[in-house]
Amino acid sequence: MEKHQSPLDAAFHALADPTRRAVVSRLTRGAAGVTELAKPFDMGLPSFMKHLRILERDGLIRSEKVGRVRTCWVNTENLAAAESWLSEQRVLWQARTDRLADYVETQMPRRSEDAG
Repeated sequence: MEKHQSPLDAAFHALADPTRRAVVSRLTRGAAGVTELAKPFDMGLPSFMKHLRILERDGLIRSEKVGRVRTCWVNTENLAAAESWLSEQRVLWQARTDRLADYVETQMPRRSEDAG
């Protein structure tokens, strides 16, 4: 992975994996310890920790260790940047599909009149 990637690139890299998406989804409901986060996944803790390191490195989560417990929470600022980009894309595609629908609707009556 590049050292100087944009925050948006980093967010989508982190979200490319279903385990990491599930972790982020869980953390949107509130902070959680690593043991709790790892419980639903069928993998060893060292493998799961790699996912957390990627999420933290790419800026989607933060963590803090107090004693023997590491607690994670979502970094809403970086997650919001990805959501904003997706929203912009949704607006563009919705406008395109609306134009296509308008075109189809204006062309369909002409074709059905031609057939009659």
